[in-house]
Amino acid sequence: MTATLVAHALAGGYDHRTLFDGLELTVAPGDVVGVVGVNGAGKSTLLRILAGRLEPQAGTVQLAPPDAFVGYLPQEHERVAGESIAAYLARRTGCTDATAGMERTLEALGDGGDDRANDAYAAALDRWLASGAADLDERIPVVLAELGGAELDADAHMTSLSGGQAARVGLAALLLSRFDLVLLDEPTNDLDLDGLERLETFVTVQRGGVVLVSHDREFLARTVTRVLELDLAQHANRVYGGGYESYLEERATARRHAREAYEEYAEQRADLVGRARTQREWSSKGVRNAMRKSPDNDKIRRRAATASSEKQAQKVRQMESRIARLEEVEEPRKEWRLQFSIGSAPRSSGVVSTLDAAIVRQGDFTLGPVSLQVDAGDRIGITGPNGAGKSTLLRLLLGRTTPDEGRASVGASVAIGEVDQARALFAGSTSLIERMGELVPDLAAEPLRTLLAKFGLGADHVHRAAGALSPGERTRAAMALLQARGVNVLVLDEPTNHLDLEAIEQLEQALDAYEGTLLLVTHDRRMLEAVRLDRAIRVEAGRVVES
Repeated sequence: MTATLVAHALAGGYDHRTLFDGLELTVAPGDVVGVVGVNGAGKSTLLRILAGRLEPQAGTVQLAPPDAFVGYLPQEHERVAGESIAAYLARRTGCTDATAGMERTLEALGDGGDDRANDAYAAALDRWLASGAADLDERIPVVLAELGGAELDADAHMTSLSGGQAARVGLAALLLSRFDLVLLDEPTNDLDLDGLERLETFVTVQRGGVVLVSHDREFLARTVTRVLELDLAQHANRVYGGGYESYLEERATARRHAREAYEEYAEQRADLVGRARTQREWSSKGVRNAMRKSPDNDKIRRRAATASSEKQAQKVRQMESRIARLEEVEEPRKEWRLQFSIGSAPRSSGVVSTLDAAIVRQGDFTLGPVSLQVDAGDRIGITGPNGAGKSTLLRLLLGRTTPDEGRASVGASVAIGEVDQARALFAGSTSLIERMGELVPDLAAEPLRTLLAKFGLGADHVHRAAGALSPGERTRAAMALLQARGVNVLVLDEPTNHLDLEAIEQLEQALDAYEGTLLLVTHDRRMLEAVRLDRAIRVEAGRVVES
């Protein structure tokens, strides 16, 4: 079955705040629509509305046919305690719901149902077959083996998986699904290059429509056919035809034209207002001079002065009329931009970290032996598949893991700043402002509030539990921490996950200005090209190779 989704006059937000309104979008089979905008613009809200998980504030969402099978992959993997990988995949592919629906109608049929019960069972059976539930158990091991080898066991619990493993299981859910239309919220997060290529293939060959939110610029450039921009600054939304690169060019042109139109209007209005002011001054000055120079009995000169004054007043009225007739052009609002810098600490010792034939064993996995030296000022990019040992290597280099064999040492005066993959510093029920106070005890609450506001974390964020913030908000809090604390060794593990495009570009600029040691783990292909690096390390199957 193929499906078409039509959103008409759609408005969405939360509480009493409207994030977008008047949104028009049609998604036909074969369309791949990329939704972009700053964090907080309503991208996830829009996907939840399109998926039927959230009621719109206004407008409608219609599917043709109405019983089309719509799949929705949220930004964070929904891990349920005690749920196995197989059960998760059945739930995420819609097979669990389809099976439950069929069983309910079958029970009603067994109780001596009428024609309506027969029809309900037939419809439920069709949906069960369409979901792929009939052979899901046979397909799961094959897909898991392709994506993760032996480490992804269908009986393992989802809560036991790393971020990268959970990302691959989420990808498996997509590959196993048989949806008519797919809604994907940040599907590239935590995926390695192999996973990204598989995801790109899935999206581009998908026969149904796809709506996706992503901040991976290369992924967007390779997949989307249209771009829907949610512009929070202008409180507007617009669909751009063509791919991502075309969108960037067209958006830049549109913004330049909008700025030029406003400047032309503002210049013309200022000129007319200035001329009207001059005419008023001339009129007023002429009356005063006439009164001062003319004797009271000189009626002819008084009449002439009055006529001249009225003439000047008429010119003023004409000028004001021209001002009123000007077609007003609203000034384009300046977008909020993250002004980010990384606090610097005094230089560390010449050698930051040394590994000498270091080996770490974790169950069946072994990293090493690794011999590696990181010098002060080194800028190292670290890549490799999920599960290859990148995080273990980082822990070794930072002195957080003791090798089972060999030696590992960390230099003197090393001040580490880290954005870890899980954003673990900002978790739990402690409020954001309290957590920042714990991490930066030398700063009072008011300067911390000011700092967080620079990162888009305002009054409605600081008193919320840190763990209740969105992934993007937790990432920006981690970046604020980097600015507040001086560092000379910066460790970034998938820093672009959950960051919007503007913030990613700001991070790249801050990294360009940063002079300390950098350890960057990322699968973001454009970031690897944009950030200045002088060493490249690849980790694969527990082996570390420098190229």
